[in-house]
Amino acid sequence: MSDAPLLEINNLTIGLRGDGVGYDIVRDVSMSLYPNEILAVVGESGCGKSLTALSVLALHASPPLHITAGSINYQGRDLTKLSRSEMRTIRGAEIAMVFQDPMSALDPMFTAGTLLTSAVKAHQKVSTDVAKKQALEALADAGIEDPRRRFDEYPFQLSGGISQRVMIALALVNDPKIIIADEPTTALDVTVQAQILDRLKALKSERGMSIMLITHNLGVVASVADRMAVMYTGEVVESGTVEEVLARPQHPYTNGLLAAVPRLNSEASELVPIVGRVPQPYELPPGCTFADRCDRSIDTCRVIRPNLEPRGHTEVRCHNPVS
Repeated sequence: MSDAPLLEINNLTIGLRGDGVGYDIVRDVSMSLYPNEILAVVGESGCGKSLTALSVLALHASPPLHITAGSINYQGRDLTKLSRSEMRTIRGAEIAMVFQDPMSALDPMFTAGTLLTSAVKAHQKVSTDVAKKQALEALADAGIEDPRRRFDEYPFQLSGGISQRVMIALALVNDPKIIIADEPTTALDVTVQAQILDRLKALKSERGMSIMLITHNLGVVASVADRMAVMYTGEVVESGTVEEVLARPQHPYTNGLLAAVPRLNSEASELVPIVGRVPQPYELPPGCTFADRCDRSIDTCRVIRPNLEPRGHTEVRCHNPVS
């Protein structure tokens, strides 16, 4: 792994502003993606992981959402400072995204081939024949059998698994350095999920690309990722290598997530839930946002917000971490 990150998010804050409303949804998020690695961003629905990923490509709904602090650095440029036209040269060409619902992300009016060749021509000055050749290669690289047949099919003619592979092909067709995969196996059966994840992992090795994988599935993280960042209420609460975080979780929230994972060889008959509820972004407490659900909270937790600080080989946002 290179010492220099390919993508670096520093102290990113994204807030909702307008009509007398003003509160932050993503708060002070920092994470790095290095060359030729898979970084998993983990957390339950609503924790801010997808919004963080969308903001990298300026795809968050602005307005009403606004980046109010921080930076997103890619190859010496702060993406938050670029104009719309400058972002269009990066989006899809250098950083591409695989959305979580291919059935709604693919335009039903166009064939897979039309979508792919249009993506090529948007970023490269090539002939239609060259664009078609690249599109067919991308379909094959995404693990699609008989790419010439799929090239001429519309989204309604494709299964969920094939549609997701077409989305991966769209991300690959311009040979980007980074792919952001937002829940790429949502609504797919287990066998197809495994095939999609294996394909992403193989692409990292074959093309030397980096992948930011957004997921809530810890099993997926353990099987494909190199490093991971755990998010809760819009913050990163723990980050490090997958091996370190899963083997020795230090934040009580991460520990609770792992305790709630069903295990076939466990003698326990019931899952261990995390008690309480997630606070809404407009009613966050002044201290640790997990304090009311945490059995390790101390007085300091309720009044002082902890910082994300190094602890061994990981970073943890906690006043009283698990030893």
